[in-house]
Amino acid sequence: MKQLIHFTEDVDFKENVKAMICQNIKKYRKEKGIRLMDLAEQLDVSVNHLKRIEAKNDRNNISLMTLYKISILLDVRIDKFFEEEENSI
Repeated sequence: MKQLIHFTEDVDFKENVKAMICQNIKKYRKEKGIRLMDLAEQLDVSVNHLKRIEAKNDRNNISLMTLYKISILLDVRIDKFFEEEENSI
């Protein structure tokens, strides 16, 4: 029988993953030349909400559906948001 892996509450792990995702959303949005307000409008969210999504130190998490929509709008594979850049985070 396979043994289950149990993850403990590791705040650093969660913050690093969120920071990586946020950093990549902002990076790809800027690479595509899309303004924050334009992406917010396409996502049907407020500019402030999108600013919080892109903020590494914001405590709110991004939903998978919102990340999926962002990946479609930016034409970026969703797994790219989980890639850590060298010399970052």
